[in-house]
Formats: sequence, C-alpha cells, structure tokens
Amino acid sequence: MKTFMPSFKDVEALKKHQLDGLQWTVAHAYRGSAFYRKRLDDAGVAPEDIHSLDDIQKLPFTTADDLRQGYPFPLLSVPESKVVRIHASSGTTGKRKILSYSQKDIDDWTHFFARCYEMAGLNAEDRVQITVGYGVWTAGASFQLGCERFGAMALPVGPGNVDMQCQFLVDLQSTVMCCTASMGLLMAEEVNRRGLKDKIALRKMIFGSERSSDAMRKRIKELLGLADMFDITGLTELYGPGTGLDCHYHEGIHYWADYYILEILDQKKLEPVAPGEIGEMVVTTLCKEAAPLIRYRTRDLTRLIDHPCSCGSVLPMHDRILGRSDDMIIFRAVNIYPGQVDQVLSTNADAGCEYQVHLDRKEDGKDYMTIRLECNEGFERSRMPELAQTVSAEIKNKIMVSANVEVVPYGSLPRSERKSKRFFDNRPE
Repeated sequence: MKTFMPSFKDVEALKKHQLDGLQWTVAHAYRGSAFYRKRLDDAGVAPEDIHSLDDIQKLPFTTADDLRQGYPFPLLSVPESKVVRIHASSGTTGKRKILSYSQKDIDDWTHFFARCYEMAGLNAEDRVQITVGYGVWTAGASFQLGCERFGAMALPVGPGNVDMQCQFLVDLQSTVMCCTASMGLLMAEEVNRRGLKDKIALRKMIFGSERSSDAMRKRIKELLGLADMFDITGLTELYGPGTGLDCHYHEGIHYWADYYILEILDQKKLEPVAPGEIGEMVVTTLCKEAAPLIRYRTRDLTRLIDHPCSCGSVLPMHDRILGRSDDMIIFRAVNIYPGQVDQVLSTNADAGCEYQVHLDRKEDGKDYMTIRLECNEGFERSRMPELAQTVSAEIKNKIMVSANVEVVPYGSLPRSERKSKRFFDNRPE
C-alpha cells in the first residue's frame, strides 16, 4: 500500500522543512490577511525577520477570541472564492468559531488523516465503522475521507443508534470502530449484554474528542477482546481530528510536525516549559492556506516527550491531553484538572471506569467534593465502604484535597453516545 508517512531521513531534515513552512506561513498570512498584517505590524515583525525556528518567539499569539471577533470568516488569508468548505467548533458560548478550508487544506488534511490509519496498522481489508458526528463539525467528514484515501472500507454510521451499530458490527463484520471513549464503553457493554462478542470481528478502536482514562480503556479492551486501541488528536482550528496518533508502542502521541509546529508554554509567562513539564499547546501551521494559525493558543494541556519512540519514527511525540486550562477548577485554593482525577482512579484495580465529581457549597460557606464512583463488575457490596475509604485517601495523597467518595454498583452511572459529563460544579458564581 501507499505510505502516508513523511520521507525525512532525520530530525534536521524535518526542522529544515519546518523553517521553510514557517517562513511561508508568515509571508502568506501577512499578504492575505488584514488581521495578521496588523497583528504582525503591531508586534514589529515582518516576514523577512524569520531566519530560524527560534524566531517563532518573535511572533504574536492568536487566540479563540480573535476567531470569534473575526466571525464569520476569521483569519481568512485567501480570497473567498478559494474557500471550498467551512467547519465550525462545538463551542457552547457566544458565536461558534468557523474555520475556512481551501481545496489544498482539505487534501492535506485527508492525507495526514490517512497517516493515522496507517500508524494504527490498518490495511485495505479493514472495515471502519465511523460513529462520530457528521455535519458542520470536523469529525465525520475527516474520519471518512481519511479512511477512503487510505484505502479501507468506510462505514459512515454516525453517532448513536445502538441497534444499528450492533447490526453493522455483526452483518458487515467491522474490524475497526472510530468513536469517543464513552461511546466505546457503551458499545462494549452493549455487545456483551446482547451476547454478540463471538459474532463480531472488531479488533481495534480509535478514540477521539475526549480524554479517556486507563481504567476505561482497560475495561473496553477486556469486554471486546480488542487487539489494540489508539488516541487520535485534533481541534477544529487546526484542521480537525487527525493531527496526531499514538503508534502501537503507546509511548506518546506522534504529532505531524511536518504540518505544524508545536510549542509547550507556561500558561502565564508564555515561555517554553522545561522538557517533560506540563504546559499549554501552542500551534503554528506550516502550509494551511485559508485560515493559517500563527502561535494559536489551544488551551489544551500536555507535555512534550523528549525521547524518540521505539517505533523509530522521526515524528516527535507529546503526552495524552491532561485537560484544558479553562477546565481547571479551584477547590479550596487547590487547582485541579479533570485528568488528575482520572489518573488517581485508574490506579485502583477495584475502581470502575465511570465516575462523577460533584462540587457543592453548603450553608457553612465551605466547598465540598463528592465523588460517585462505580466499582468493577462483580465487586462485593460489603467491600464498598472499604473501597470508598481507600480512594478518598488516594485523592487526598495525590491531589491534596478531601473528597467524600460514594461507591455505587457497576452500571449505576449513565453512559453516553458522545462525551460523558463527569464534573458537576454546583457552586454559586
């Protein structure tokens, strides 16, 4: 089969490609976008000032507010006649962020999405059941076009409709499912409830759109007998899903450094963090035509992995997404990210993969945290208080906050076909 991997021989060749792309992007945005021209002029930076990759630090930042203020065609750097498609974010406040795409943008996106399927070890015989959302969102179209470009069979089922999902798994013998982790768990439990495990051919899942805990992944793999599972990354502003994937070594998420530069910066100082430290992902595209990004602050939090992967790929890696900076909650003066709770709960073999965190402020004016946690299937009810006490101590030790833990039977908490809501902040503003 055709390969979609880059042909760079070493890191130096990749960096040369990045510098060429950075210089092109700055010049293209300066010429084509009044917004970027003013932003660069205000920063005292001209396209000819970019001589090395270090010069990226001279460039001004772009934010989600810039996209909203530029509605409906923010950052547009080509004539509108060259725009062949738009996609929008799934934001819940204010006007949605709309991004424009040229035909080259679509072609590039489709190419590196096909790379995701290649890195996940698929082949032309695979049948890929796509259960993510279609429409103005970026997910469905990209998963499908990437699959078709790769050469596997795309089954564009879309989200929900568990009866149809199960029917296709059995009748069409799907070998791969693309979904949120929450949908993956729902399908795994449903397949087992209906006694379909021996009637399906599913061997891999590709998760996107939400963070998945180790406990959830382990449960899905056990229920379905999967050979492997992969995390796919992406955001609407940066094309959409497909901008990175972990290979079968699962040492980190390879990101497509031939299409964008990734910086990990301290959220307050906006300076690079030390290798291995957590910071905010800031991205700069290298060949995006319609709506290029220059140092776009994603608000996603992760860390760079500063060693090459065992697979031998020249493409660098970052860790799984810990959360978003705007997802951070402050509880009794402690900053907490949802991913930290995931990590603690995943270390307990008796804890299930579904939980809810409720924050309340009581009459005494103090904040209280309650964690409702499912135990594993078959866990003895008599041991639930013991598990609650153990988890409470682990939360106190690892996150430095006190939480009242309520252990509930397996299957008690709601399942979702899209993203599961796990944090409920009921405190007054």
